[in-house]
Amino acid sequence: MTAVVELMDYADVIERFDPVLGLEVHVELNTNTKMFCGCANEFGGEPNTKVCPTCLGLPGALPVVNAKAIEGAIRIGLALNCEIAEWCRFARKNYFYPDMPKNFQTSQYDEPIAFNGYLDVTLDDGEVVRVEIERAHMEEDTGKSLHVGGATGRIHGAEHSLLDYNRAGVPLIEIVTKTIEHTGERAPEVARAYVSALRDLLSALDVSDVRMDQGSLRCDANVSLMAKDATEFGTRTETKNVNSLRSVERAVRYEMTRQAAILAEGGSIKQETRHFQEADGTTASGRTKETAEDYRYFPEPDLVPIAPSREWVEELRKTLPEMPSERRKRIQREWNLTDEALRDLLNVGAVDLVAATVEAGATPDEARSWWVNTLAQEANSREIELAELAITPAQLAEVIALVNAGELTNKLAKEVVQGVLAGEGSPAEVVEKRGLKVVSDDSALIAAVDEALAAQPDVAEKIRGGKVAAAGAIVGAVMKATKGQADAKRVRELIIERVGA
Repeated sequence: MTAVVELMDYADVIERFDPVLGLEVHVELNTNTKMFCGCANEFGGEPNTKVCPTCLGLPGALPVVNAKAIEGAIRIGLALNCEIAEWCRFARKNYFYPDMPKNFQTSQYDEPIAFNGYLDVTLDDGEVVRVEIERAHMEEDTGKSLHVGGATGRIHGAEHSLLDYNRAGVPLIEIVTKTIEHTGERAPEVARAYVSALRDLLSALDVSDVRMDQGSLRCDANVSLMAKDATEFGTRTETKNVNSLRSVERAVRYEMTRQAAILAEGGSIKQETRHFQEADGTTASGRTKETAEDYRYFPEPDLVPIAPSREWVEELRKTLPEMPSERRKRIQREWNLTDEALRDLLNVGAVDLVAATVEAGATPDEARSWWVNTLAQEANSREIELAELAITPAQLAEVIALVNAGELTNKLAKEVVQGVLAGEGSPAEVVEKRGLKVVSDDSALIAAVDEALAAQPDVAEKIRGGKVAAAGAIVGAVMKATKGQADAKRVRELIIERVGA
């Protein structure tokens, strides 16, 4: 039986404590090969088929650094306003776990390739918070463990475990913030906004597919609380591998309420890793958190130091794309958006989707209306990110074009979108399969109008008498008869013609 965890009301947490955050984001690079060997860097596949003696740590196998990964690391550092090291090296991070075949991880310790940067983050109401970056360092990913037979999917209680080393050795950049203080009740929102902004930046750099659902981007959230009159940080917990923006916010909020309840009762917080439970938004205890000393770091003897020339760094700086923040300012100006309208786009994660829909032929207003209203509601109801919906900007632009051509009404267009989301094919295929095309044949519409007028002669007399607004009842009857597939504007015109008003 699961023990009941006491939580403090969030308002009471904020009244009594100050939250302190530290966020560590791991991003897998989209290089063709792994960090230190020539194995394919691809998601999925049959277990243990993308491995070699080097990434399995077999005796005698020596690593070679992936130059493209170093280039990606430098570009990330530059985009985060970091200083780029003139000289740095790899280190061995020693720990023993089955998904680490070498029994150490090749990482960077006290000499990261990028350090001392910042990222400005915009919150839902437009407030900008500067999150300072401690470091961005290179390392390799671990393999994956599958624990079979337990109730939670964790090793505790499992009957046996399976190991897949396909991911072992995939290039990783770990981006570590400095402590984030003085955010008060907005701490969970700041955490989500930071990871969201970082994801957008990495996507713009094209260094990763940033698929949180596939683990290409994942966040470790460090949370501690300080009493209002305290001068030292509290003991932190680290919630590992949180893999969605919504979950980052929920994990931080839950840890604040859990830790506050313990501290209020005179207890102490255990420094440990914790696991986020998607089903109920809670965290569960993992293992005692190690310190740097526990990892017994020492310089990697099989790899030479990295000393990027200043000329190369400046060449890479010139390859940086328009940053997301600057792009948003340009889009706001070009689309003539108010600050509120832009925030609406940002809050639902629709900027890139709207831009792509515009590029596919829609107007900004049309695209924005669909993504911010209709499709954002769909995403919310499914509890997924807007970009995860099974409709592309090009498909939405096709739907909008059909409406503008008079081949779909707005109501029918929503049905078409539902069909696309349900996996029934392209918009044109959904229209064909569901028979949703607008009835534009005047002869068919005239027949429906005459039938509706005959059924409501009193309404027809009102229209003849000059009460044109009464035509709405006839329009409604025709739309019902045609299952919403008539052009309401054309129907109204025909009604006026037929009664001679």
